[in-house]
Amino acid sequence: VQLVESGGDLVQAGGSLRLSCAASGSIFSSTAMGWFRQAPGKERELVATVTSSDSTRFADSVKGRFTISRDNAKNTLYLQMNSLKPEDTAMYYCAAYSEDVGEFHYWGQGTQVTVSS
Repeated sequence: VQLVESGGDLVQAGGSLRLSCAASGSIFSSTAMGWFRQAPGKERELVATVTSSDSTRFADSVKGRFTISRDNAKNTLYLQMNSLKPEDTAMYYCAAYSEDVGEFHYWGQGTQVTVSS
């Protein structure tokens, strides 16, 4: 499974961005997908996940501002980010869950989101 993120950019506080993650391989539609982020000097944290049945979960810090969605026909995962805050600045990673391993096992290279105040 290969994952390629895009859509990161420099944006002002209050703005919006949509991240995309293009996936190769046959497992996309049958497994959970997620977005994670890591800011400098901080640990990687979960942002949002979506299961194969479209059940979603969000970190408290992004609830009401971010939306995760998937297009199985296009093998693409999205993260719509609204009302961005400087504290959302981080490298954002797309990940695919592996049932065999029992964790998010496949990772993209990341896309940088920078929110200026």
